[in-house]
Amino acid sequence: MMPFLWNTVAKQGQLYGNRNKGSIAQVTNGYKFSYPGYNEMSTGYPDSRINSNEFGPNPNATVFEWLNKREGFQDQVAVFGTWNTFYDIFRVKQSGLIIHAGWNLPWERNLTAAEQRLKKLYETTTQIEDDDTFDSFTHQDLLDYLANRTPRALFVGYGGTDDWAHEGKYDLVLQAAHQDDEHIAELWNTMQANPAYHDKVTFIITCDHGRGSGLKLWRDHDKNIDGAENIWIAVIGPDTPATGEIANGPRVTQSQIAATIAALLGQDYPKDVPQAAPPLPIATWSAASATK
Repeated sequence: MMPFLWNTVAKQGQLYGNRNKGSIAQVTNGYKFSYPGYNEMSTGYPDSRINSNEFGPNPNATVFEWLNKREGFQDQVAVFGTWNTFYDIFRVKQSGLIIHAGWNLPWERNLTAAEQRLKKLYETTTQIEDDDTFDSFTHQDLLDYLANRTPRALFVGYGGTDDWAHEGKYDLVLQAAHQDDEHIAELWNTMQANPAYHDKVTFIITCDHGRGSGLKLWRDHDKNIDGAENIWIAVIGPDTPATGEIANGPRVTQSQIAATIAALLGQDYPKDVPQAAPPLPIATWSAASATK
């Protein structure tokens, strides 16, 4: 179902979260749904105030906003996602981040022929959800962006598996997971083919929450559903040893992702944001040794 994850990431990187092997990866926000999860992973800490997907603008600056304001990163940090709420999560009005989310994108005036066709699809496609576009649309928009730009930090949020799970369409959950695996593989290969990224880029692949189990609860996730706190985290890149699935390792949390992103870029996020969790326990940190 996910050949890139298992044939490439699992062989060349690390996977956390297989409880059958004694590897525990969890959210710590207690709510176990999207906005609290994205806040936790991108800021490095949970915020109990964020108790709704309709919460509004995030009171917290994310690690992407923090990077965007550091020397050498300005205008080199971007966010692409299917969900319109990413504009609130990443504070579009305050952060200065390049954000493409949902159906209403910030189209430029001079578009290539391919971008014009994509814009037409965005404008003429029937919307199943008015705040959540299709993974394939966001992915193509991202590839168009990368054709001419080389951001130093990039967030990508696909949402198809969650959408179809809430609809109870298990066959489409599997199809969406397979297609997103293809998207991630294409993104990896596209960036590896670019000299600016070749053998220099790291991917952290994860989810904003887990799900319930059984015949019905697999569709949902919230604070009352056991197991929805369990997630998985995959890492592949030049600073990550190829140890594959972690067995009997320390418990890791979603909150560790923010500091990990910064450390891989040679930056010490917890120094400025002490409430943030430390980076993931990747066995070697050649990137972190350059922290300044």
